[in-house]
Amino acid sequence: MKKIAVFGSTGSIGTQTLSVAGFHPDEFEVYAIAANKNAEQVVRSANEFHPKFIGMYDEAAAREVSERCPGITVVSGGEVNSLAALSEVDIVVNGVSGFAGLFPLLSALRAGKTVALANKESIVCGHVVVNRALAEFGGKILPVDSEQSAIFQCLAAGRSEDVRSLILTASGGMFRNASADELARVTPQMALRHPTWSMGGKITIDSSTLFNKGLELMEAGWLFDIEPNRIEILIHPQSVVHSMVEFCDGAVFAQMSPPDMRLAIQYALTYPHRITSQLPRLDLAALHSLTFEKPDCTRFPAISLAYDAFRDGSSLPIAYNSANETAVELFVRGCIGFTDIAKCVEYSMERIPREKIGSVDDILYLDKEARRLACECFGKETL
Repeated sequence: MKKIAVFGSTGSIGTQTLSVAGFHPDEFEVYAIAANKNAEQVVRSANEFHPKFIGMYDEAAAREVSERCPGITVVSGGEVNSLAALSEVDIVVNGVSGFAGLFPLLSALRAGKTVALANKESIVCGHVVVNRALAEFGGKILPVDSEQSAIFQCLAAGRSEDVRSLILTASGGMFRNASADELARVTPQMALRHPTWSMGGKITIDSSTLFNKGLELMEAGWLFDIEPNRIEILIHPQSVVHSMVEFCDGAVFAQMSPPDMRLAIQYALTYPHRITSQLPRLDLAALHSLTFEKPDCTRFPAISLAYDAFRDGSSLPIAYNSANETAVELFVRGCIGFTDIAKCVEYSMERIPREKIGSVDDILYLDKEARRLACECFGKETL
């Protein structure tokens, strides 16, 4: 039985991880859970899974959970990330949203842990320090994002030196056929719906702007050591083919399944083995067509900005991610429009200091500067 620690346990990835653990109580023990401040949901999870440890980043939420969960060790604030290094834990699921996911990832890797990673931002912003931790302490990253999981599975069909290209698929979001004028009128309520996936709010908006795919482009490059000119993005509205790998002989391998994150989560938790799943099976006969098309980088500049950031590899990926996080928050608050998100990111990328990344402190400085620039773009002092 594997002991798992689930970071971001109240979010989309976290709740689906607990769902997988609930399907297979003989395979997994939920040893620790960690969340930001949703005490009510954490208490419900604790009552169901009886973890030994709970982490709450919010101090007030930690006090409430501690009072309601006697017999469970509750830690808060900066101590939470230490749960990723618990000696008893076999695998850490990192479902934390955004840049904050870098810190439990580093804590786990520095303890030599295996991490089931759903937090692409930590790779985009922190690949230098993440790779250093992997090399020094011998941990392992198993991808949980459906696209990266698909590539990881397809790569098993051949040798890494025989890979010609990676093909990332994207649903295109709610507005893939919208005109430029229609995109300018998109509201937060409209952008928080997704045609095929059930996800958190921020990633749903990122899927509509295609910034999510831009982040995945960079994540794939650094996870699998592939140059930007060997990664292609295709719009695939059916969300059945999750990504593909093309080999040097022209063979293309694709991973297909219904759009359900629990399959990728389960594969990461059971790797290198597979176990029976209670999830819906793919009905090939019901698929009338599978379509693919190139993204429109004029209406959706997130893709071309991502290639620019990836080629730079130093401060621009941090600007891309952190300015986008800030711009999405400004959009949700009604301060800027949907198409202004990309403008904020481009503004930040043009002005961020071009510095070599050597430490977490360097990343924190550039993250703060990117957020400041995103606010400055539309005359906001701060969030």
